[in-house]
Amino acid sequence: MDDTDSAILSHLQRDARLTNRELARLVGIAPSTCLERVRALRSRGVITGYHAAVQPRLLGRSLQALVFARLRPLSRDVISGFEAYLSQLPEVVSVFVVSGDDDFIVHVAVPDIDRLHAFLMDRFSARREVVSFRSSVIYQQTNVRVMTPLDGHEHGAGR
Repeated sequence: MDDTDSAILSHLQRDARLTNRELARLVGIAPSTCLERVRALRSRGVITGYHAAVQPRLLGRSLQALVFARLRPLSRDVISGFEAYLSQLPEVVSVFVVSGDDDFIVHVAVPDIDRLHAFLMDRFSARREVVSFRSSVIYQQTNVRVMTPLDGHEHGAGR
């Protein structure tokens, strides 16, 4: 990663719909160079995809919450199975396997408090491996849209 790669990533994270020509102009390099740089970032796995940001409220999901869950017995198979189960549920936005008191943090988006309650009772309580869970309603969310390399991690360091 050098300054040019970082600039390309910053611009694409702000607007992934930029054409190669627009991106090259913004970064100050030739379009052919820009195309090769983006291809290299994709082949190295730095860029993993492009997606549209959506407004959950406008999709009928006015209530978002984080659900913290503890599982037992704790094994690779139990964790993998629960993660796969959660990932196919339409209410689930993100799944995090974490360390500490909880084993999972699950970001959900639902229409209202009744649907959150039903989700918790029907989806979490129904699972034998879940020994406890708690939820926190999200009042506000700020998305940081641009991620850049941290000092000491440029040029492949820290891999």
